[in-house]
Amino acid sequence: MNAIFHPDFKALPYWWDALPAEEDPQEDLPARADVVIVGGGLTGLNCAIELGRGGAKAVVLDAEKLGYGASTRNGGGVSGGNSIGKGLSGAKGRSAGSADELINAMIGDAVDALTHIEAVVARENIDCFYERTGRFVGAFTPKHYEGMSAKTVQLNALAEADAYMVPRERQREEIASDYYYGGMVINRTGKIHPALYHRGLMEAARRHGATLVGHTRAGKLTKLASGWRVETNRGPIEAREVVIATNGYTGGLTPDLKRRLIPVASHIIATEVLDPELAASLIPNRRTLADSRRILCYYRMSPDGTRVIFGGRARFTQVTPDVAAPLLHDMMLLRWPQLKGVRVTHAWTGNVAFAFDYLPHMGQTEKGLHYAMGCNGSGVAILSYLGAEIGKKILGQTNSVPSFDGQEFPTRPFYTGNPWFLPAVGNWYRFRDWLDRTTA
Repeated sequence: MNAIFHPDFKALPYWWDALPAEEDPQEDLPARADVVIVGGGLTGLNCAIELGRGGAKAVVLDAEKLGYGASTRNGGGVSGGNSIGKGLSGAKGRSAGSADELINAMIGDAVDALTHIEAVVARENIDCFYERTGRFVGAFTPKHYEGMSAKTVQLNALAEADAYMVPRERQREEIASDYYYGGMVINRTGKIHPALYHRGLMEAARRHGATLVGHTRAGKLTKLASGWRVETNRGPIEAREVVIATNGYTGGLTPDLKRRLIPVASHIIATEVLDPELAASLIPNRRTLADSRRILCYYRMSPDGTRVIFGGRARFTQVTPDVAAPLLHDMMLLRWPQLKGVRVTHAWTGNVAFAFDYLPHMGQTEKGLHYAMGCNGSGVAILSYLGAEIGKKILGQTNSVPSFDGQEFPTRPFYTGNPWFLPAVGNWYRFRDWLDRTTA
């Protein structure tokens, strides 16, 4: 095994170490429900909680154990719409108006995504190490720094972001590294322990009357006069409404949604426990970190401040830890050469879902299935929020996110959901990053 791997290495998410060793007892699948939710992650559970608070009974199905996917595999960064608009050019020509108008409306509607998580964590008493510590986004080139400067105006005006620029000569106030050309601080962001957040949502959903059924794969969906019949490997269930909350794991159950999403693998490592003085020096203000490269990196300290959690697109497809972990380790050393010799204790992968227009989507299919998905790698806050908004929509309550709901959800001719082109895209992005950096 590569020397970077610790003798106690696990090819599992670091976050899972905080969960009970045994799964919860399997709940029975009822014959009927008000709403069936397919997908037991952050979207589905927030939807179930909101439905329960409004008096509706939800059944949440997951093909694996609940939270097996990206909901407990992500880096734990929590934003409030700050990442919306990266694909500006991809949104042009949409029926809702110009790209600028649509993205500005989405950023404004997404402001409450952060507030939503904070409210749920407080109201449901979820102990998940949530902190509003802000984010530092490093500029990969001087040109990127100029672009960020313009972005801060938009974020402050629309997203209440409390964002400001940090020039390169002051960069070490934010990160113990000279790798970037300065960057942007966004104060109105936070971080969370994703597995404990998800666990708390499960407990809250049960308190509000939801039935959570893991290891139960949804099969054929049949439209009935009274709603829907959902076939599963444990028998059928009927419901008035069905919510699809599968995001990066959307499959053949809903082929029309699958062909509108690009599942992209994101890889993460956790280091061994660091020397306390070294650990405390890396991120002086305890923020989450990201950068402006096309091959994105995102990283932070563990909740106890002892390890680095370092993620990124080591590859755009699923690869084993022996491939992804050394690549991420090298990326980490480019930013922090002082971590040379530090070993990796955990490495894992999860799928994020990109839309072709780089925008999040919520709505209903032609047949009437509800969905929220396509948050392009920034879904902890947005998908939590949109899941709750679907619950409110089903209950007949006021829509708080009109810019997201029912927008055109594009695909491409002949695309069926198999992203065969991702390796070529990854290579092109790496070349563009290399070119930008060498000509900076």
